[in-house]
Amino acid sequence: MPGYRDLARDGEFRALFAAHVVSVAGDQFARVALAVHVYDRTASAGLTALTYALTFLPDLVGGPLLSGLADRFARRDVMVAADLVRAVLLLVMAVPGLPLWVLAAVLVLVQLAGAPHGAARAALLPHVLPDERYPLGMAALSTVTQAAQVLGFVAGGALVAWWGPAPVLVADSVTFAVSALLVSAHVLRRAVPEHPHVRAWSSDLLGGARLVWRARRLRALVALACVSGFYIVAEALAAPYAAQLGAGASAVGLILAAHAAGAVAGMAVVARIPHHRQLAAMPWLAVASCAVLLPVLLRPGLGWSLALIALSGVASAYQLLANTTFVREVPDAARGQAFGLAVTALRVSQGVGVGLAGLLAERWAAHQVIAAAGLAGVLAACAAGWSWRQAVAAPARGTP
Repeated sequence: MPGYRDLARDGEFRALFAAHVVSVAGDQFARVALAVHVYDRTASAGLTALTYALTFLPDLVGGPLLSGLADRFARRDVMVAADLVRAVLLLVMAVPGLPLWVLAAVLVLVQLAGAPHGAARAALLPHVLPDERYPLGMAALSTVTQAAQVLGFVAGGALVAWWGPAPVLVADSVTFAVSALLVSAHVLRRAVPEHPHVRAWSSDLLGGARLVWRARRLRALVALACVSGFYIVAEALAAPYAAQLGAGASAVGLILAAHAAGAVAGMAVVARIPHHRQLAAMPWLAVASCAVLLPVLLRPGLGWSLALIALSGVASAYQLLANTTFVREVPDAARGQAFGLAVTALRVSQGVGVGLAGLLAERWAAHQVIAAAGLAGVLAACAAGWSWRQAVAAPARGTP
């Protein structure tokens, strides 16, 4: 069985790994900076949550329309171009005195550029790791994503407190430039995926949508992934919740980091479970990721709140299983488009959840909204879990 040392010997994977780490950490700097910046300027929980939602909602357009670039152009080139575009846009966001609507518009463009990058990386990884190292590589990338989020959120909270938002946005720009350099220098430029014929853009989009919709297992996996739209509310309301607890900007970073830290621990545990048990555990973990947020209704202190949010992160490790299973079941020629559509559903669910939470937080206290989202998430996870169990059992019953 391959191990992490085998991954470390692969130069391409090392480059993808390092590029992903620096860009994810930088992104968390920016999220803390934006949350604190908007809340300081408006004192509005709703506007703060809606700004956070803008980091997800652009995938409604970018996922379906731009992820197909990963199937039409060399995937390394797509990743490099997307990183450079985001680096430039973040420098624009760092300009002092920008109106909030301009800041929001540029943020949307930054997120749009991220859609083809994520699809290209997901489609490229099975070629970089074409054997049994692939699940291990996915686990390593997912784990380091959460670890980088922890460090990025904690460090971002401290940096915003010391420097202010603008220098932190510049730091995020630098991380994307470094990512582009690593990928262009160390990842091979592979040919464009082969298709039986040249297809129109609309055909690619509709073909990917039909592929995901008609496959019961793929539909169920997307539904399980979308449960994140409920438990992410605790992150979206981090700034007003920290203020409610009498804490400052550093506490915002800690609240955001708690979920990511729990996810790191959860992935380490899940990776040691046999594959068939992993798939069986997915629905239960999805339910648990939301259920543990219900005690927030009792308005615990900062320490207990961090513990509950961290437990939600532990259970959210099922996302790694859903992601890996989805990518392996999609043909390579449609992998970028199908992955983009799945990410669209995921991000839209997150964006809608965050946006609704922000609106509710204008009337209710943050801890009440977080608990309500946990309850709604439990119901949604039960439905998605039932769908997954039906999809898995269908072949055994002879059902098409």
